[in-house]
Amino acid sequence: MSRTPTCVLTSASAPRTTHGHSPDRYVQIGSLTKVLTGTALMRMSEAGVLGINDPVERWLKAPRGTGITLRHLADHTAGLPRQPPGLPRRNPYFSFDDAALSGLLDRLDRITVAAVGEAREYSNLGYAVLGAALSAAAELPYEEVVREYVLEPLAIREMTSCPPEERCLHATGFLGRRLKPWTVDGAILPAGGMWATPQATADLVKALLVDQKLGAPAPTWQTVGKVCWHVGATRGASVFAGALADGTWALVHRLGGSLGDTDRMGVQLLAQSRSS
Repeated sequence: MSRTPTCVLTSASAPRTTHGHSPDRYVQIGSLTKVLTGTALMRMSEAGVLGINDPVERWLKAPRGTGITLRHLADHTAGLPRQPPGLPRRNPYFSFDDAALSGLLDRLDRITVAAVGEAREYSNLGYAVLGAALSAAAELPYEEVVREYVLEPLAIREMTSCPPEERCLHATGFLGRRLKPWTVDGAILPAGGMWATPQATADLVKALLVDQKLGAPAPTWQTVGKVCWHVGATRGASVFAGALADGTWALVHRLGGSLGDTDRMGVQLLAQSRSS
């Protein structure tokens, strides 16, 4: 039997936790951060701050004529690689700062791995570029953009890139030693660097997917059949968030274990909640 700390929140029951997890402690949400970035893009477009079809070079120092738009970045059709080239294996994003991103922007037209707009190529790099573009357009740091356009309108407060350490939960490794989390607070932050309590994350999912308080879900969300979903994973955490059109929703966060197992748990919970 797995002893992976797990937190489950659904539309059908009260929060459930095992092995020391908590709905009220901060955890890494990994690529679920992209939902914040994509939603901010749509909100800024509605406000006239930018256009979702703006070429990336309108806001950043990228080569002209790449054909890459903000929409391409948001729906992973920009043709960019999954990761910035040359990342180390250990704590891969530690040195990926604004200067490193600027160096890649200079050759954005030479590092694509697929034709722009023709195929979906999931890209953390693409979301780093998108987050930088949003910051440039708003003339604000990324996290302030997200706070202004997404979190404050939804009254969600326990979501940040820099949570108080005394309220954080971490996965453990061999002999119960705490796993040091990856550093994801530089240029890669818009792709996967936010921390949140599971309760705040569930509130976000319900507000965006079920109640649609900020309009139709951003193109960041994935859809398979009747499920609208997104996942996230870091070195020591994984999360699944999803909802059905009938208002059924589920969130699973685990400290350790595989993302695949977390995904399967989430899908099963959606099915169970719908039938209950």
